[in-house]
Amino acid sequence: MFFHFRNKFPQLNAYWDKYLPFQQRREVAAKTVLLQEGKKSQHYIFIEKGCVRTFLNKDGTDKTVQFFFEQEGLTSFDSFINNVPSLLTIETIEPSVIYLLPKKHVTRLMSELSLEPFFAQMLLQISAQRQLHYMNEFVSFIRDTPEQRYQNLLKKRPHIIQRVPQHYIASYLGVSTVHLSRIKSKLAKGRSHF
Repeated sequence: MFFHFRNKFPQLNAYWDKYLPFQQRREVAAKTVLLQEGKKSQHYIFIEKGCVRTFLNKDGTDKTVQFFFEQEGLTSFDSFINNVPSLLTIETIEPSVIYLLPKKHVTRLMSELSLEPFFAQMLLQISAQRQLHYMNEFVSFIRDTPEQRYQNLLKKRPHIIQRVPQHYIASYLGVSTVHLSRIKSKLAKGRSHF
């Protein structure tokens, strides 16, 4: 669950250790759906190895929302917390090793952690980081061209370019694969002039 915060918040190791046995380890193939859009989220997912994407379906076309990699955790938070159908599908891109922590254990862990005096600060810090990330993504979609968004990926998150298939990157940037090829070609030509 929050085990990827082990190094960040070592003072909570007793809690992490207590809930480790409740995790369900899974080795899954690429393109394994971990949560289907419209279903209720019942697990928190921790990625030990692999790459996962979240996406939604718009008029029969997948629109990639985000990518997750090793030592990251995710779920469809609105679905998980409010027990409503998920707006997103969660799917592996690569063969992956994941851990699932069932909702009942997450709820119990959160209840125990709430007794810790600095837990509220930790939650605020984590929430603020995630909120800032999504705000930056949202602003980028309004302000930046697809080429600028691709350059930002190259600069700030090159591992996405290296590991994620081009059609998912195109979907994430909101362009066709043909348009993405043009962007890459233009950038390659620009570099060759130096």
